[in-house]
Amino acid sequence: MSPQKILVIEDDSAIRQGLVDALTFSRYSVIEAKSGNAGLEMAIRAGYDLLLLDLILPERDGLDILREVKQVRPSTPVIILTAKGDENDRVAGLRLGADDYVVKPFSVKELLARVEAVLRRSPERPVDVPHVTLACGTADFARREIRYQDGQRAELSEREAELLRYLACNSGRVISRDEILSRVWRINPAKVETRTIDMHVARLREKLHDDSDDPKLLLTVRGKGYMFAAAEISGKKGN
Repeated sequence: MSPQKILVIEDDSAIRQGLVDALTFSRYSVIEAKSGNAGLEMAIRAGYDLLLLDLILPERDGLDILREVKQVRPSTPVIILTAKGDENDRVAGLRLGADDYVVKPFSVKELLARVEAVLRRSPERPVDVPHVTLACGTADFARREIRYQDGQRAELSEREAELLRYLACNSGRVISRDEILSRVWRINPAKVETRTIDMHVARLREKLHDDSDDPKLLLTVRGKGYMFAAAEISGKKGN
């Protein structure tokens, strides 16, 4: 499995480089941003397992970023970085959904301990898969298509591919609609009432030749959500 990925948003170049070096040495994968606008874009769009977020940033402050991240990715774990006397900011960050905070100046040992603790409390990461072998053929997520055993192909929309990949990555686990909205659609489920997930599942079942009246692959678990039944998953890799 590939290393867990951490997004660091910090404008102070020396602190940011120190964070990157310490995390890389501890076998984490690191991506970084030095401004509020670039940080927000990465926080919303990039794939990562934990956000380390400075609260004082140029262009857009950390609390604004935290607020927007929690709206579209509510389950994303976040550790905020604060100055020694900024108790009000720490309280505001925790109320907005941050998991923990580290006060500057901090030791590398303390930082790594908090990172490990937050990641340990977070939901287990699914295993990413580039393609899945099915009874009808192969779902290829890179090409966004299903290749049937008779040589025919069916295109997958970007959202269909993302949904199928997420369900396949979590094969055997029931995934709630709220989790799907949060992780695939990247919207806050508390603010949306939609049947779009059901419609996408129906289209996927049709393309997967999975009988909607008696599905064997994309199962509906009444009152809970959906589950991808066990299949032969090829080319596993960490996300």
